[in-house]
Amino acid sequence: MTITDREPQALDVLDDAGRKLLFTEARTANTFAATAVTDGELAMIWELARWSPSAANSQPLRVLFVRTREGKERLVRHLDEGNRAKTLSAPAVAVLAYDTDFHEQMPTVFPARGDMLRAAFADQTEKRENIAAYNSALQTGVFLLAVRAAGLAAGPMAGFDEASLNKEFFAGTSWRSHLVVNIGHPGADPWFPRLPRVPVEGAVAWA
Repeated sequence: MTITDREPQALDVLDDAGRKLLFTEARTANTFAATAVTDGELAMIWELARWSPSAANSQPLRVLFVRTREGKERLVRHLDEGNRAKTLSAPAVAVLAYDTDFHEQMPTVFPARGDMLRAAFADQTEKRENIAAYNSALQTGVFLLAVRAAGLAAGPMAGFDEASLNKEFFAGTSWRSHLVVNIGHPGADPWFPRLPRVPVEGAVAWA
C-alpha cells in the first residue's frame, strides 16, 4: 500500500455543547462575579492558547496576568475612562502583548531553520514589528477561545494608551501591548443584547 492509498485521517468534530461554549452562545462579558480566578485556571488558558498557529511557529504573543488590586490600579490609569470600572471588578486581567524580538526564540521553536531565521530577522526591525503584530492578533483569537474553554468569560478591550501602558509594565523589554482582556465568571446582567452577524451572502464567496 502506498501513502496515497491510505484512508484519510479522520479528525474529531466538536459537539454541539462545545460549539455553543466556544462560538454560537459565547459572549463578551461586561460584568464579573467576585469569584476568584485561580492560578490553575490561568495556567489552563495559556496551556491551550500557546498551541495557536503562527507564521514559522514564531509565537510572538506574550501575556501579563494582573490579579492584585495594586496591579489593576496601575493598569486602569492607562485605560479609557469607560473601561476602568470593568477592569477593576474583573478577578483577573490579561494584558496581551507581542514580542518584537520574537526572532530570538526561533532556534527553540523552529529547530530545523532557527539559526538562519534569527539571523535573517536580526536587522529587520520594522518587518519583525509587522510580523509580531499580525501573528499575535491571530494568536489572540485563540486566547479568547481558550478563556471560554476554561469555563470563564472574556471581556476584550482595545481602549487604552498603548505607549503609557508599555512604559508602566514593559519598560526595558521588547514587549508591546495590543489588547486588554478582563477574565472571570459572569456577574449580574453581564451580556448586551446579541447583535446581528454579517449575512452569509455578504461575507462568503466561492470560486
